[in-house]
This record gives sequence, C-alpha cells and structure tokens, in this order.
Amino acid sequence: MNAEQMKFSDVYMMLIKKAERKGRNKLEVMQLTSWLTGWSIKEIEEAMKSEMTYGSFFINAPAINPNASRIKGKVCGIEVSEIQDPLMQKIRWLDKLVDDLAKGKPIEKILPQ
Repeated sequence: MNAEQMKFSDVYMMLIKKAERKGRNKLEVMQLTSWLTGWSIKEIEEAMKSEMTYGSFFINAPAINPNASRIKGKVCGIEVSEIQDPLMQKIRWLDKLVDDLAKGKPIEKILPQ
C-alpha cells in the first residue's frame, strides 16, 4: 500500500514524530500543513481522528497555497519541483516542509513568499 492509500493519521503521525525527534513540535507541523493545504488546525486534528486517507486529505484540501510551487529541494533524492503527478507533488511538498523544520529552520524561513 502506498502513502496515498494509507490512513491519514498513520502517515501524519510519522511526520510529527520526525519533527519531534529533532526538537520541533506537533503544532509547528500543523502550521506548515495548514499553510500548504488550507485546512485549519482544527480540521487537521479532526482528520487525524477520521478514516480519511492521506491521498484524500490532499485531494480535498480547501486551498493549496499559491506559493507551494516555490518549494524547492529534494525528498528521497527527487527534486520536488520536477514531480509530474500532482497528488504526489503535494505529498512531497509537505515532506520537504517537515524535513526543513526537522533540520532546525524557522517556519518563516521554510515557507516560500
């Protein structure tokens, strides 16, 4: 089963744990997620309690941030700006944001303007 089909809460908890291992916190991950997807923090918390899949979380996102396409860098050796599949690109954008958070960058420096 790929990440798109996995339960949202299962995949999202992995992202949160990754950030927490590096001294960051759940709220910071949620802020990045909210910026990217348009979901409110409350809605993200509700999604974590639901049966929603990770793919449907992105497919049903209220508003992908117009600056998301400015997210640059590699995730798993793949440049996020070169990913052709729109859903996978959104998933990898969030991975990249959380990677940068885990590397210690301040949120203001992570989010493209």
